[in-house]
Amino acid sequence: MALRDFFGRLRGGGAAQPEIPIPDPPEASSAPIPETPPPLPEPILEAPPAEIPPPEAEAPAKTGWFARLKAGLSRSTAKLTESVVSLLHKRRLDDEALEELEETLITADLGVAASQRIVEGFRRTRFGKEVTDEEVKTALADEIAAILDPVAQPMEIIPARAPHVVLVVGVNGTGKTTTIAKLGRHYAEQGLKIGFVAGDTFRAAAVEQLQVWAGRTSARFFAPAKPGADAAGLAFDALTAARADGLDLLLVDTAGRLHNKTALMEELRKIIRVIKRVDETAPHSVLLVLDATTGQNAVQQVKVFKEMVDVTGLAVTKLDGSAKGGVVVALAQEFGLPVHVVGVGEKAEDLRPFAARDYARGLMGLD
Repeated sequence: MALRDFFGRLRGGGAAQPEIPIPDPPEASSAPIPETPPPLPEPILEAPPAEIPPPEAEAPAKTGWFARLKAGLSRSTAKLTESVVSLLHKRRLDDEALEELEETLITADLGVAASQRIVEGFRRTRFGKEVTDEEVKTALADEIAAILDPVAQPMEIIPARAPHVVLVVGVNGTGKTTTIAKLGRHYAEQGLKIGFVAGDTFRAAAVEQLQVWAGRTSARFFAPAKPGADAAGLAFDALTAARADGLDLLLVDTAGRLHNKTALMEELRKIIRVIKRVDETAPHSVLLVLDATTGQNAVQQVKVFKEMVDVTGLAVTKLDGSAKGGVVVALAQEFGLPVHVVGVGEKAEDLRPFAARDYARGLMGLD
């Protein structure tokens, strides 16, 4: 039910009418990449890193996706519903109540612009009669879904590009490497030939993790010749080999050390400049991975990376119960960038396409 129709029913009683300092990476390119991937060293690690679940842990979850999403948003839900319902229940919306509502939404990480938009929607319609808690939450979920719906867009992969190159960026710790692995598995299950490029060459753990995932997903793995090797040279060699091998999708990991923004910016720009020598249309997608537990820090990260590269879409990870899920609403209102996927856990099936209505209702604790 649209929000205006809902409140019109309350007033009229009738049925609603429809209407960071680090040394610059060495300039030397990585060693040539062989036509067939080298065998994995035995063993790469004594045990997989904590964030890589063992194969047996990747069995389908017993609870459904929406239930896990709701659980991941539980912290934000509690903050929103307790405050908003107590504020609006059995109370006519006057200017004071609306001001309190706006403050509550901002505190719940929805951001100033989105909170103002929601409050204006309430101001136009207003509650004229007593309403139930469920009706309050439903009305708010409808407003949030209207903000999120335009950005709920899948990441389109075009195999005809052979390969479609996705540059994956973000600060360290947001889950870039595991997001790459989960996306790779998802597209591999659709029959695409996948390649992983371990472009965070200074972080050995990231290289090792990606190599483990490559083994699990039968993806072609492109590793640096040595720690700290030139990431741009590696990307160039990987894309050249991927084109020769007829790969459909090439996912390129990158560094994320923001303590020296200038150095990171130059590294990302160099990667883009170099791979364009192989394919002038690449990268075809630039995916920014954000950690939902950081709240409003995610807004600042989008601003910084948009300065560095042409970000084309977002992946939001770690909606794990401690997340500040309202920030996705703030991002949608402020930037309008497509939100391709959201993640609620470490298993491969815990990364799913973003659905606006499910997210809005989950955020408000509705079924």
